[in-house]
Amino acid sequence: MSPTTWKQDVRLGGLRRFAIAITVLNILGHTVLGFEQAWLHPFVSLAAAYGTEILIELADAIAHRRPPRFLGGMRKLIDFMLSAHITGLAVAMLIYPNAQFWVVAFGASVAIASKHLLRMSLDTGKRHFLNPSNFGITATLLAFPWVGVAQPYQFTENLVNAWDFVPVGIILFTGTFLNFRFTKRLPLIFAWLTGFALQAFIRSAYFDTPFLAGLGPMTGVAFVLYTFYMVTDPATTPDDPKNQMLFGYSVAFVYALLMVFHVVYGLFFALTIVCVVRGLSIALNNALKASRQEPATAQSSAMFTGGKDR
Repeated sequence: MSPTTWKQDVRLGGLRRFAIAITVLNILGHTVLGFEQAWLHPFVSLAAAYGTEILIELADAIAHRRPPRFLGGMRKLIDFMLSAHITGLAVAMLIYPNAQFWVVAFGASVAIASKHLLRMSLDTGKRHFLNPSNFGITATLLAFPWVGVAQPYQFTENLVNAWDFVPVGIILFTGTFLNFRFTKRLPLIFAWLTGFALQAFIRSAYFDTPFLAGLGPMTGVAFVLYTFYMVTDPATTPDDPKNQMLFGYSVAFVYALLMVFHVVYGLFFALTIVCVVRGLSIALNNALKASRQEPATAQSSAMFTGGKDR
């Protein structure tokens, strides 16, 4: 098996397990835990995510005169829709649009569209640089200020006593396993957590924020979900461990800046900002490489032609 094939298989294995995990979480959330969104919200979000993914794929297939990637049997269709499935459920789970259904459809559609429209060139080909779910949520919060994020307590609202710790334990176990076995993002998680603790200390020392208040978000289930399943998105974060740590610390730093300036929803906005900066830096680096290669190509051409056009 070639390294590329192995990497694709590992990625697919991670997506399948993530899709199962977020599906189970949504089912338990609406039946046991205490999710406060309407039970139709995830279905509307999934329909929007599926529809957008299929429409864009059909358009691209027609433009490039190739068969759509979701053809070839039920297994291929399911694997193709895994990313859209995860995104749709994440958007529906993490925003609270009151009784409005079109808002979650908007968020899911924007999230999927960003994967195909906002891309950067890497050695392995073109890849999207914005975390789809996070960007869809960010765009929704910016476009509709009356929309809020899901209340953190909804993940354990109907649980009592020691049962409160069960969801956290499950997320910690499954998240650690997925990020160790499939995404290889444990260095990023370490940097993000230590960076978050560090920013709480700095805000306490210089901006009069109580230290425990700065650490407070870390105690919630939503933060644990964000840590293991949002900020570690393998498609939009670096592969190199050192760059992963830089990415994690950067998200914590931007979050701290947003908190200092009293910007709400800092977790989502910070990740979007860091992803945008990373994408722009890669695009700039690609442009600089191309500019350096042009003189070398011209010189090589002159050597073969004797400096004259023929």
